[in-house]
Amino acid sequence: MSGAERTFRTLVVCGLYPSRARPTFGVFVENRLRRLAATGRVQPTVLAPLPWYPSCARTFPALAPLLATPAREERFGIPVFYPRYAHLPRLGVLVQPWTVYRALLPIVRRLLRSGRRFDLVDAHYGYPDGVAAALLADRLDLPLVITARGTDLNLIARAFVPRLWLRRAVFRAQGLVAVCGALARVWQELGAPPERIRVLRNGVDLALFRPLPREPLRAAAGLDGPVLLCVGQLVERKGVHLVLDALVDLPRATLLIVGDGPLRRSLEQRARSLGIAHRVRFLGSVPHEELPAVYNLADVLVLASSREGWPNVLLEAMACGTPVVATAVWGTPEVVRAPEAGRLIGERSPEAIRAAILDLLARPPARAATRAYAEAFGWEPTIAGHIALFEEIRADWCGRGRAEP
Repeated sequence: MSGAERTFRTLVVCGLYPSRARPTFGVFVENRLRRLAATGRVQPTVLAPLPWYPSCARTFPALAPLLATPAREERFGIPVFYPRYAHLPRLGVLVQPWTVYRALLPIVRRLLRSGRRFDLVDAHYGYPDGVAAALLADRLDLPLVITARGTDLNLIARAFVPRLWLRRAVFRAQGLVAVCGALARVWQELGAPPERIRVLRNGVDLALFRPLPREPLRAAAGLDGPVLLCVGQLVERKGVHLVLDALVDLPRATLLIVGDGPLRRSLEQRARSLGIAHRVRFLGSVPHEELPAVYNLADVLVLASSREGWPNVLLEAMACGTPVVATAVWGTPEVVRAPEAGRLIGERSPEAIRAAILDLLARPPARAATRAYAEAFGWEPTIAGHIALFEEIRADWCGRGRAEP
């Protein structure tokens, strides 16, 4: 097989990866990897490290799915291993790259003894995954690609010790990917040469996420009047509490909330105390393939985050013909760039959220126009960019006298 046609055998390191116990966790990473594998040019093996907890921790509902994750499974034809690493109290974050690396090594050794070979290490998420992958790439003498996705660079990289670890990984990596330009600039701040950086955004599945007849869906759901939607983890940075506050002064609107997390109970209490509980529906976690029906219920998707990488929910909503209101943070201005996409808000406050929602409801774009905007964000350019990066790295690696993997 010629160099241009050869399949890349990638060793993927990513703790943000779904399993049958947590099918919606990190699905955005799996979606990209599935599309790479579907080209026939990439043959991935995934190592998805998870923190170790004793079996008695099953009594904590939040940890039960993690503990139920198997040691190994195959997802969409891709083998996935879930090694456990020691997460030490107090020191955990500081030494996490090393403990993750030590957890990965035994599996890699078994794979190599079985005859498996790899062309490069492909890490998704900078810290700790990318740093552990850099240690692994050193051990295996393989080229390395690290993809940054959000919190790994826009939050964790601010801390002193993780920043030192990340600088080491930047020096080791042959390719550094960011899902938006804002994160690419942080790679440069960490010392990455610009020629090693690629912006390869997430795409949207335009076949799955598409407009559906809205009125029958709303009638079946018993919805009337303007419908707002929030999709994401129920944590402070997603800003759902601000959307609840804004809903007080939107008396005809109903808010649907998809997702779960540590703040669910307090958000339910907040809705009751604000007197809007009858206009708020907490839908919990929704399987990825069922999300299109929910997006199609809404007039507006609202994302009031304090930080984001490339928020997939924005494109998923737009692909269903639903415009968005989003805070102008990190990658969101790169997603929402036209009136038919929705509105950006510069101030993260209930008042700003309410004003943007009212403006969008008063002057809604045609659903077909919002869908057409999303159609420019299919997966094809991103997947082609990844394969081109792999080809460039392998050619450079071999050109420097390193052994052909």
